[in-house]
Amino acid sequence: QPQLVESGGGLVQPGGSLQLSCEVSGFTLADFTVTWFRQAPGKEREAVMCISKWDSPFTFADSVRGRFTIARVNAKQTVYLNMFRLRPEDTAVYYCKLIFKGRQYWGQGTQVTVSS
Repeated sequence: QPQLVESGGGLVQPGGSLQLSCEVSGFTLADFTVTWFRQAPGKEREAVMCISKWDSPFTFADSVRGRFTIARVNAKQTVYLNMFRLRPEDTAVYYCKLIFKGRQYWGQGTQVTVSS
């Protein structure tokens, strides 16, 4: 059974940085694209960035362009979301997701709060 576990969230001041991790198990990460999503209170879940199995990143959310990066270390079965110059509007629960044999697998999420 594939599993995804996010970590690295927390409270950070505006302008600060965080690195989120998405550790996967139960399958070989190198074979899959992984997408980071986020959901702010009262808002729909939105895609933030993804990284393909060929290590190619893509940014969905214009608001994070130039501030967030994504990376994968297949040997560690982990995908990272590096977040810089954080803003209060980045406050959300962050999730990672992949699709395996036609089914979506999500982690439990990690809370990021940007506040002074």
